[in-house]
Amino acid sequence: MLSIATFAYWLGSEATTIMALPPDSGSVSGGEMRTILNVADAASHLVLDPSSALDIAAFLVDGVDLSPRAAIPSDGDPRIERALAGFLFTCGPDHIRHPEPVEARPGASYPLHGSLAGTPVSRAEMGGAGDFCTAVTEVDLACGGRAAIERLWQTDAAQRGVTLADRVVNTGTSAFAPMMMYHMNIAGRLLGDETRIESPSLDSGSLPWRFGEGESAHFCRPAVAREGWSEVTLAAMPGLAGGALCVRFRTDTLPFLQMWRCQRGGADVVSIEPASHRLARRPELTANGEFDLLQPGQSRGFSLSFAVS
Repeated sequence: MLSIATFAYWLGSEATTIMALPPDSGSVSGGEMRTILNVADAASHLVLDPSSALDIAAFLVDGVDLSPRAAIPSDGDPRIERALAGFLFTCGPDHIRHPEPVEARPGASYPLHGSLAGTPVSRAEMGGAGDFCTAVTEVDLACGGRAAIERLWQTDAAQRGVTLADRVVNTGTSAFAPMMMYHMNIAGRLLGDETRIESPSLDSGSLPWRFGEGESAHFCRPAVAREGWSEVTLAAMPGLAGGALCVRFRTDTLPFLQMWRCQRGGADVVSIEPASHRLARRPELTANGEFDLLQPGQSRGFSLSFAVS
């Protein structure tokens, strides 16, 4: 169990609780503050990061952190390395994968995983008994536009479940193509030979968590939906006493299931990544009419949930 220090902090008019993980935790720098959102009890909670869109810096279940911490590869972008060490970070809202040129701005590039990660929240409020939190993050886009992400985190202690609802609003003066991907990162140290990926989106319904060949692998495929939601489970995790992590996501705006793993050097991580677009370069997506522009003032909703059982 992590040894943590808790402090009182004020966000706007609401009192919330933030905590500092110890310097060796790897999820955040030693001594930095994060917002705690209760999941079930003191040993099971989310650590949210107001300095990066209120993403999840750590997810503790019975004192065990599911995030990979320092066991991640480096892509040369400190902003993403910091985000990847946590349990969940948000790719988008203008780009979700590796850098590519901005179509209408010569010399400009969409950054790795988009513009949102590393952007501080503009305002946030804790509510209830520490079981939900709202935030707004305003972000300048690589294409020259501007967007706001209105975010709601809510927990269900009885189910040890968490729900995320995002609303992306075009607050700029020009249209842009919204792209979102939720990069959920699980420490390989918690998994074993018996751990499997289970989902109706897989051809066989199940895969070993070390799918593919070599030190790293990934796939992206259409998500199979039931009543508008798709599901994927990382089952039989020895590091969680044989427990399972189940992720559900809304397929009208997140119609693809992407997964990635990396066991290279000191890296040991597997990621579940619900995505808005298939794995293809931007010119190909554009040519095939797969970008649905968001006009100024328009908005689009994205939602997912996860639980440990």
